[in-house]
Amino acid sequence: MRGLVIKSTGTSYGVHFEDGTTADCHVKGNFRIRGIRSTNPIAIGDYVEVTALDDGTHWITDLYDRKNYIVRRSTNLSYASHILAANVDMAALIVTLRHPETSTTFIDRFLATCEAYRVPACLIFNKVDLLNEDEQHELSALRQLYESLGYPTYAISALSLASSPDSTIASIFDGKVTLLSGNSGVGKSTLLNAILGKDIARTGAISSAHHKGMHTTTFSEMYPLHNPTQPSWIIDTPGIKGFGMLDMERHEMGHYFREIFAISQECRYSDCVHINEPGCAVNQAVIDGRIALSRYESYLSMLDDITENKYR
Repeated sequence: MRGLVIKSTGTSYGVHFEDGTTADCHVKGNFRIRGIRSTNPIAIGDYVEVTALDDGTHWITDLYDRKNYIVRRSTNLSYASHILAANVDMAALIVTLRHPETSTTFIDRFLATCEAYRVPACLIFNKVDLLNEDEQHELSALRQLYESLGYPTYAISALSLASSPDSTIASIFDGKVTLLSGNSGVGKSTLLNAILGKDIARTGAISSAHHKGMHTTTFSEMYPLHNPTQPSWIIDTPGIKGFGMLDMERHEMGHYFREIFAISQECRYSDCVHINEPGCAVNQAVIDGRIALSRYESYLSMLDDITENKYR
């Protein structure tokens, strides 16, 4: 039977079948040695083949080809990566300027990761009702920056959406499989509950000591949006602390920053990494203000990671 993986607990997988049923499935041990260098050979969004045994157990016996996937660096150093989700139509990063603060470096690493794995991305700025006047100006500047690069942005208050649903926000997810991601505490679960119209995901508080979110989602799960004309799914993931590129060469990193890649065509040398090479058009663009300093600094931080072999 062919099914869609909609839940992962680390020890088993929830698989949804075309007839509308769902089964708790396990993976054969030898499945993990097929050359898949990740902590999870099966990921949310995967299509798999399942065999039901006479004793009532269900086993995943094969994995269908993925159209794409998105990964983060694994915390288990014996593996190269952890696959967040597969067969994704869009990745939506939930961002908060305050309570807690999402750094522009984190945003840029997320977007570069999406570029590398060919996943369209958007930014959803949450908790905008908590911002003062200066912070509202900061929000406007950030939205202008990322929209100028071709990334759609949205400004919301997930708490307000819970009491007053906004069809404009809900329509973002229509007809798509969307990965919701972000730091802990940015309101992923609150937004998901508001979109679904019921309390599915557990929400939590912000640490008063560190102004950071505390994990409430402990495993990934995929939720259906009940739209009969446009089947849609949203993937909720545990809060993520960081992203790193895997198996990348230094001269490739600029390919995943859209404006750096575009301007790099004017560099004197084709293998320019845009640090201090003569005739570097990217360096000049940073000086001229045509490339945002925050974006360039994020690019340099990812270059440093490669140099130190953090993600190789």
